[in-house]
Amino acid sequence: MSEPFLERRPYNAAADFVDANVARGLAGKLAFIDPQRTITYGELQQKTCRFASGLLALGLKPEDRVALLLPDTIDYPVAFWAAIRAGVVVIPLNTWLKPEQYAFMLADSRVSAVIADASYVELLRDSIAATPSIRHVILAGDGAKARPTLAGRTPVPFDAVCRMGRDDVFAAPTSSDEVAFWLYTSGSTGEPKGVKHVHSSLRATASLMGQGILGIGPDDVVLSAAKLFFAYGLGNAMTFPMSVGATAILWPERPTPDAMFALMRQHGPTIFYAVPSLYTAMLAHDAIGAGAGSDRLRLCVSAGEALPAHVGARWREVMGVDVLDGIGSTEMLQTFLSNRPGDVRYGSTGKAVPGYDVKIVDENGAELPSGEIGELIVRGPSAGEGYWNQRRKSRHTFAGEWTFTGDKYYRDDEGYFFYCGRTDDMFKVSGMWVSPFDVEAALISHDVVLEAAVIPKEDTDGLIKPKAFVVLRNGHAHDDTVVHALKEHVKAYAGTWKYPRWIELRNDLPRTATGKVQRYKLREEEEARRDSEM
Repeated sequence: MSEPFLERRPYNAAADFVDANVARGLAGKLAFIDPQRTITYGELQQKTCRFASGLLALGLKPEDRVALLLPDTIDYPVAFWAAIRAGVVVIPLNTWLKPEQYAFMLADSRVSAVIADASYVELLRDSIAATPSIRHVILAGDGAKARPTLAGRTPVPFDAVCRMGRDDVFAAPTSSDEVAFWLYTSGSTGEPKGVKHVHSSLRATASLMGQGILGIGPDDVVLSAAKLFFAYGLGNAMTFPMSVGATAILWPERPTPDAMFALMRQHGPTIFYAVPSLYTAMLAHDAIGAGAGSDRLRLCVSAGEALPAHVGARWREVMGVDVLDGIGSTEMLQTFLSNRPGDVRYGSTGKAVPGYDVKIVDENGAELPSGEIGELIVRGPSAGEGYWNQRRKSRHTFAGEWTFTGDKYYRDDEGYFFYCGRTDDMFKVSGMWVSPFDVEAALISHDVVLEAAVIPKEDTDGLIKPKAFVVLRNGHAHDDTVVHALKEHVKAYAGTWKYPRWIELRNDLPRTATGKVQRYKLREEEEARRDSEM
């Protein structure tokens, strides 16, 4: 398989995504808009050169690692591309985690510096004190002026690092195969793992998915509810638009329906990216309507979890714009299987993005025919180099050219792929496979249900049956009448053997900070409950 993205040996991604836009005459074009500021491609080039040379002036060296903990503002692309420009390995961290999770990742990665917004100081204080490898702390935001002492270190303000640097345009002499950044997995199945990605992976995803499937161009304005620390958001709001000189809207707060509708009205994006739970919440909002405030909206994209068919169809009906559902992963960096404009099959994840090969295999690695459920594996130019300090897991996941996704799928006779659940989430009832996603899709197709998650549970005879955890829409009573109606609805919608024998009504579901439902936590809750009753 030809991989032109891996053939350019001397290559620095910052020169490609930042400097190339200036070279082709886009210096005055808006690159990013946040609630307080804007920045053009020319200004981005200048600031990344200053910040990159400022990092080197602080004593950081190529291949040193720096952690990035910033909200989605203009400081984020400045810091990210400056680190890559300097040859420093940048590690974006999720901004919604707990102190103990930061402690793990800082210790695990042994970073030399932390670049963070001052509002996160208290979250990081103990972690920084416990990580001896950290030599520098760089603080952005208004609180940086106070320069609070952290474990004996006096932080350097973000702007001061820029002032240490120079305007000279440069890029470290890195290689297309050289590690440029890490991304930690979201931890939907346990402890996060650091995935190492090379410089050329960013261009691969932008060319194959951003341009090849979405047709993104310089006149597009994009809005991504998914944050930049998330592999999905990194492509949506940074590499895809920057690959063609487009403009991205950045939102530093949580992506609520109110906020997304307001941004659509204010900026008129042409492409909107979100996750299924947000599309569901937006459909239930009073502001929903054709275009949702953006009369330029031409395309919507979903990833993170599978998009239920009725949610996509309803969005198309109300908004007048299709949602392209796809699947990617931290390990593959971005989307490799997707629906595409003019070829949307709601309920499916579409077909392979050109440039990637996908197949479904059994537990022995043999490819399965259409209609049979197995594990989805993929090969393509954006695969990670491996997990940091996780040799056994790296060998299992990155097997030669192929990456094992841990997702169960089947392919129909027309070549469309259908998601069934994570490998650990699938279970059999009466000898037949049950996909939690199928049962969940049936549940949320009922008018009273907002969200649902399904796990296996043993009945009194020791047989496995589905149990559902359901979040109802506002205003609906939690009573036995609703539970009975939902069971009957699933029987009619998905099949008698799939209906949940137990339904627990809840106010919310456990999720990772990137929005994925943590079914393993629900299984742990159920096991703890069973043990307490024995």
